[in-house]
Amino acid sequence: MKLKDKLTRNIMIAVLAVILAVIVAGCQFLPMIINEPKSGMTEQEVGLPLTVDVDTSMHAPFPMENFNTVEFGVIDENVWKNVKMNPFSTFAADVDTASYATVRRYLLKGELPPKDAVRVEELINYFKYDYPGPKDGEPFGVNLTLTDTPWNDKTKLLVVGVQAEPLPAVDRQPSNLVFLIDVSGSMWGPDKLDLVKRSFLLLTEQLGPEDTVSIVTYAGSDTVLADGVNGSEKTEIMSIIENLEAGGSTHGSKGIITAYELAAKHYDENKNNRVILATDGDLNVGITSEGELTELIKEKKETGVFLSVMGFGLDNLKDNKLVALANNGNGNYGYIDSLLEAKKHLVEDMGGTLHTVAKDVKFQVEFNPNTVKGYRLIGYEDRLLNPEDFDDDKKDGGEIGAGHRVTIIYEIADLESEQEIPEVKGRYEHTGDEIVSTFDDELLTVSIRYKEPTGDESSLLQFPLEVSAYTGEHSQNMKLATALAEFGMLLRDSEFKGTATYQGVIDTLNSLEVKDDYINELIFLVTQAKRLAGDEPIVTPEPGETIDELTAIRAARTYIMEFDLFDTSHIDLNIIEVKTFEDGDILAYDGSVHNEQGVLPRGSIAVGDYLVIIGDTSGHDFMPIVVSGTTGEVIGYLLIE
Repeated sequence: MKLKDKLTRNIMIAVLAVILAVIVAGCQFLPMIINEPKSGMTEQEVGLPLTVDVDTSMHAPFPMENFNTVEFGVIDENVWKNVKMNPFSTFAADVDTASYATVRRYLLKGELPPKDAVRVEELINYFKYDYPGPKDGEPFGVNLTLTDTPWNDKTKLLVVGVQAEPLPAVDRQPSNLVFLIDVSGSMWGPDKLDLVKRSFLLLTEQLGPEDTVSIVTYAGSDTVLADGVNGSEKTEIMSIIENLEAGGSTHGSKGIITAYELAAKHYDENKNNRVILATDGDLNVGITSEGELTELIKEKKETGVFLSVMGFGLDNLKDNKLVALANNGNGNYGYIDSLLEAKKHLVEDMGGTLHTVAKDVKFQVEFNPNTVKGYRLIGYEDRLLNPEDFDDDKKDGGEIGAGHRVTIIYEIADLESEQEIPEVKGRYEHTGDEIVSTFDDELLTVSIRYKEPTGDESSLLQFPLEVSAYTGEHSQNMKLATALAEFGMLLRDSEFKGTATYQGVIDTLNSLEVKDDYINELIFLVTQAKRLAGDEPIVTPEPGETIDELTAIRAARTYIMEFDLFDTSHIDLNIIEVKTFEDGDILAYDGSVHNEQGVLPRGSIAVGDYLVIIGDTSGHDFMPIVVSGTTGEVIGYLLIE
């Protein structure tokens, strides 16, 4: 064969290979192109239906399935302890709130959460309480309340409220921050990387010229996108964040190592030095096991750099790994399910999330066997310590940030209580008559050990509680905390839930004198859980009756979650505005309401119907839903162009 012919043949083969590669690549991305029109575009603008059914098996070697690989650590619920055998209850402080947001995500999807997704202390600590602040130069104030247990008439309830100094009263330290962002393929989607980007943009708005920002991303490998950029360079930082894209495997351990190296490079003892990790926790390259990650983060913690962990997404969330990272890295863990939660975590609670006032905080409650026979700690199962760990400064505690509140609840059985307490009889058992004490008027003593943010030696605070401290009245703090404890036990179907019911929780919450948006949302979630648990059937109003706003919101949220005409996953279900149609509104909106079949005829809406606007109205990330004021059923939606 001539050289010219060989060259021609080789060129033709190369061209065919390129064409084939383009065709294969095009087929692989075809479903994405068809199903994901530009945000905010309508069917009229596109000229085609926004959703097209595509047989994806034509473009893949095997049918694609939506696997749910979410992981939660197993929780062995705390049981009753005999004071004679276990007079000390010891555990590390925990100010994480991730579990509440995770529970909310499940309930808004119309599902009860898995039992192990419910960490009761995180439900309780999500909310704000009116505890007294610190005094005499102490880092936090402590309040002890002893009262009756709402779900068990045989016991008393101890609530310990700890309040750190709020950020306005603390000199705002400048920060040396490293944004460590997971951009692997599992982070693709509006509730993952898209929400991550919007969250970090919110945080960037809060930065100033005294702050330093570095940005590290990781997928198959790690990439440094910003190295010690001044916080005043917001345009540069935001541009980097906005251009992030997802793809590839997840080499998280390499990203962690690089992030801590950058934090060390720009370390300043006069700054808040912190790595902020945003991920779904699906680390599948390099160090991947929970145990190995724990050892890695313990090592990095010794550099003096703190850690904040933010979890995103639900279908692939590795909650157990994120808990381990936060617990062992002088850190805190929040789950971000919406832009509203990001704002709460990074803006409203910025002091607690980013500014540490005490580290290695440990609690120990010593119960007096002359007055108490048994106790049960509610929650904190993954933070328990041995009694001897309390005085050991080498043993890790938890981190408390500026303005943080920690609420601890014990169920207590005094000597006269009929509550059954486990006992162990031994050959050399004492009768109990040998116990000698000069503190017969005390029930217990709460002890707290803590270190200064840059210190190595702990300080001790102690707060004894006398028998006479009992009160039969339930304060607003007590009502909220106990309602959340009951809610958590009900979701976990705890053997210790006693007489607690979802309706009882709702009644307690409705009795609060002050109810903000978070409390109102909680009432909605408890009501949703009650229905999902089968405790309350959905009742259609009788003719002539009208529904309330909560029923309309519930119907609208459910409609959006089940909506399949076009993508609504980017809509923030926690941002809600409700209006009632009046005479003038009918003229403006009648004939503009759509459902799955198309435009509804005039006369479909009436005075008294609800317009429930869900989502962020500053852009196109919202959906107006029309709900009947008499039946509670969704009539349709308004198409926004």
